[in-house]
This record gives sequence, C-alpha cells and structure tokens, in this order.
Amino acid sequence: EKYPQTIELAREVREIKKRSIDELKDNIKIAMESLEDNGINVHFAKDGREANKLIYDLIDGNTVVKSKSMTSEEIGLRNFLESNGIEVWETDLGEFIIQILNEKPMHVITPAIHLTKDRIVEVLQKEINSSSYKIQEIVDEVRKFMREKFVSARVGITGANVLSAETGSLILIENEGNIRLTSTLPEKHIAIVGVEKIVYGLSDALKVAEVTWRFAGYKMPSYVDIISTPSKTGDVEKVVINGMHGAKEVHVILLDNGRLKAAENDVLKEALYCLRCGACMYECQVYQNLSGYWGENYVGGIGIVWDYITKGLINENVFCCLLCGRCKEICPVNIDCAKINRWLRGVTFPNLNNNQCNERHYNCSVE
Repeated sequence: EKYPQTIELAREVREIKKRSIDELKDNIKIAMESLEDNGINVHFAKDGREANKLIYDLIDGNTVVKSKSMTSEEIGLRNFLESNGIEVWETDLGEFIIQILNEKPMHVITPAIHLTKDRIVEVLQKEINSSSYKIQEIVDEVRKFMREKFVSARVGITGANVLSAETGSLILIENEGNIRLTSTLPEKHIAIVGVEKIVYGLSDALKVAEVTWRFAGYKMPSYVDIISTPSKTGDVEKVVINGMHGAKEVHVILLDNGRLKAAENDVLKEALYCLRCGACMYECQVYQNLSGYWGENYVGGIGIVWDYITKGLINENVFCCLLCGRCKEICPVNIDCAKINRWLRGVTFPNLNNNQCNERHYNCSVE
C-alpha cells in the first residue's frame, strides 16, 4: 500500500523478462562481451557438472566463503567442493545453520524458516560453542565466528539477482552484509549466474531488482551491490590498477543447465521469468504442509517446474499442485504455475486424459 507504483513496475518487469528470454541468446553474447570489456573473466557452463569443475579449477587455497545462492544449490556446488577437499563456509546465517544440519533450504529467501530458536541454539552450541540463547547474542556470536572465515578465505562465491548485458553489471540484493564481504574481502570473486538472470539494460536490471526485493517483503534491503569490474584505483598518476581494497580478480560463470532449451518451449519459458522472491511459497497451501520437501532443489509449484528444466526430473509430486492459481496472483510477473504443471502432467504421464491432468490432488508423497 505504501508503494502503489510497485504493482505497475511489476507489470513492466514481466515485459522486461519476456523480452529478455525471447532474446536470450543475443543477450548472453552481449553480456559476455561487456563483462570481458570490464576486465571480468567469463565462463559458460552448459550444465552443473561443467560449472562445478570450472569453479573448482578457479579456487586458490582450500577455504572458500560463500553467500546464499539457489543456483549453487541447483548444481550441488558446496557438496562437490567439500567432496574434493575444499572447506566451504556458508556465510548467510540461515544457510550456515542449514549447512551444519546438512539439510536442504526450506525457502529461497529464508532457508531455515522451519527451525525454532531452541533448535538453532542447540545446533550452534555444538558447532561454535555458543552459549547464547537470546537472538541478538546468537547473531553477534555468528558474526564474530564468520569474521575469521572472511579474512582467511582467498575465494568468495556468490550468485546474482540480475545481470545487465549492456553494462556487464551484476546486481546483488542483501540484508546481512555477507555478500558484500564475500565478494570484496577475498582476492578472487566467483559469481555463478543462471542465464535467465540476464536482461539487456542497467535500468531494466534495477527495475527487476526493486520488484524482487519488494515482493520478497522488504521496503528496501540493507544493501544493493552493483559489481561491474574488479576493484581498482587510478589515484597514482591516473594509472588504473586492478585490486585495491576489493577483489583483484572476478569470474562470472554463466549457467545454462536446461535454460536455453526451456526458452524455446512456449509453456516452460514463462518459468524463466521467476525472480526468486519467494512470494508464491507463502501463498501456497501445499507448501504450508510440505515446505521444502516439495521439490528436489527448488521448491513449491514453481520448484517442480524448475526441477524439470534443470534436471529433467519429475515425479508424482507434480500432482500435489492444487491448480488454484494463488501463486499466479501473488507472483510479481504472473507466472502461471498451474498451467505449466498441467502441461508437465501430460508430458510426464502421457496416458492421462485431460480430466486426470486437471485433478487437484493425487497421492502427494514426499518420501
């Protein structure tokens, strides 16, 4: 109500995303050229395996700090790095707790939403010898614990909320400040970005960012970071030198992993408009009961679709969707998950007739 212009801006963002996905191949090419012109190293990964190997080969030392990223969850990055001897620290508080428990995130914005304070206290007592019970004290102790990791790590890994192809700029939205530290304190910053995050202009990218944080429930986030080059200075005789106080070296991994194929599908392509704001999950009645267990990496009605796009994975949980359309009503870009899930039912179970594809529930198992 305080920001009525957001609704109109969201309509504009849908058109921005639609145009961006329609022109995705061209935008990828432009983005790669712009990033390289800015002094950023660009890599294209066709799938998760290729992305993981690229990132592993870029890592110096054996300690990495990492910010929350659903794209990294999609490819199993942390588990891959840890299995290859790299010490990885999730720096977002919720993700840190999830990492300790070896669980999956239960929400794209608030990964530890299912845990009580008592359970979190129990977890942190074992991991960092925390004796705190008050929430403020818990935050203070994790802050102190993480400072050492930020300083000692030579590589920081982040995602990105949106990427401007025109200017080669990453935009990252955050509240904790951990993304800023992850991307600037280590000498090397690696950002993994799904290609659907690319829009053409910087003004378009900023509009996407604003709608994302508003529909995520924030009037304004604590920080909005724009990263276009490695850190640099020109203060000595105007000679520009990379690597002042921030990262000396920046790498962007552009990930396909089924996105380009989905962009050519008239039904699936709408899922690529997703901003990862998480609003649909709060509105979904099925999510209220199944939470993060409804889906493999991504969750909820949109998560079922994204699991299909990125893994070709679909099962009977596609029938958990009630087809009520509440997610579309709250979605800033009006993604019709019910329509896409009907289509997935028909594709996955071709023997079903139209009436069966439209049933509102069917043996919803999360085992």
